[in-house]
Amino acid sequence: MSFTPAPRPPRAAGEIFGEHLPLAVRYADLLVSTGIEHGLVGPREAPKVWERHLVNCAVVESLLPHRSRLIDIGSGAGLPGVALAIARPDLKVTLIEPLARRTRWLDDVVAQLGLTQVTVQRARAEDMGALIQAPIVTARAVARLDKLATWSWPLLPQGGRLLALKGESAETELEETTPTLQTLGLARSAVHEVGADVLAVPVRVIELVKAPRPGSSDGRSGARRGRTR
Repeated sequence: MSFTPAPRPPRAAGEIFGEHLPLAVRYADLLVSTGIEHGLVGPREAPKVWERHLVNCAVVESLLPHRSRLIDIGSGAGLPGVALAIARPDLKVTLIEPLARRTRWLDDVVAQLGLTQVTVQRARAEDMGALIQAPIVTARAVARLDKLATWSWPLLPQGGRLLALKGESAETELEETTPTLQTLGLARSAVHEVGADVLAVPVRVIELVKAPRPGSSDGRSGARRGRTR
């Protein structure tokens, strides 16, 4: 079966992916070809694959320290996990996805792109807490914050960070769910706007930090909400 290649990458893609742009182009072509064929991306998404998916995900790399380890839950088509791994080869990324057809596709993508620092796990995030942990968990279009925190907390050490890519209602969702998040063990939270220097509309990322256990000497009680640009 023949496929139409992805549209040309916008200028912002070159600024975000840098020397890794050719690899991002290959990933974009996979998204709009076999990704559509396997139902991971809708056909109408093809013309917007860069702006809506690749660039919007990769720009979150600015929130990640060098040589970080992260777990991407509900990874689906590898967003944001694969996009971040392409933009930042120093990252070690685990993609968690429960559906077999999606993990088979992700395994093939990881192999084709040579992303040796990326592993794929077929599982539900809530079942993996006893098996793996990482300082950062990412999620995009998976669930509301209270559910995300419930699933993510076992994957995070004390002080670990959940980075949830959200839309314009990020602040409202954080405000609505903060009481529940505090009962789960929220140390602090913030809404970051990233990519303002290269994107027409910055990406909103909600950061939730897992609180230390009660009585831990390195803890800070309560939750603090901030906003960064």
